[in-house]
Amino acid sequence: MELNEKVKDFTLETDEGNTVSLSDFAGQPVVLFFYPRANTPGCTIEACGFRDQLKKLQAAGAVVLGISRDTVAAQAKFKAKYELTYPLLADHTEKVCKQFDVLKEKNMYGKKVWGIVRTTFVIGPDQTLVHVFPKVKPEGHAEEVLALLKEWKKAHQ
Repeated sequence: MELNEKVKDFTLETDEGNTVSLSDFAGQPVVLFFYPRANTPGCTIEACGFRDQLKKLQAAGAVVLGISRDTVAAQAKFKAKYELTYPLLADHTEKVCKQFDVLKEKNMYGKKVWGIVRTTFVIGPDQTLVHVFPKVKPEGHAEEVLALLKEWKKAHQ
């Protein structure tokens, strides 16, 4: 997927068991962050960062969506435990992870495993790819995304 390229629509189940599509948010920038697994330390830091910056991200016009390979039930528990106030999407079939090419071979305690590489995509109101944050460090990431959105908004007013 290249910058300024149209992002293909997708539909996934939310933590509440509803379905949501990327096209549901046409006209708004979308912050789509992929994280390896609910209730793990780095993912919790990242998800809570987005929760804490959500009002500012929304003021910049953005919608925030978190995606992992967890089940709907696991996403719901994660959301409730940390009072996350945006949708978490369950991609247990890995369809959207493959679409965004975030599944990579990782070394986990000396064993090769396939997992999500923490990556954030900012998608414009016209559903084109605006920016990619690869190999994200969880601490301070939501602030980094907010700064990018503010700059992007200024440039597109």
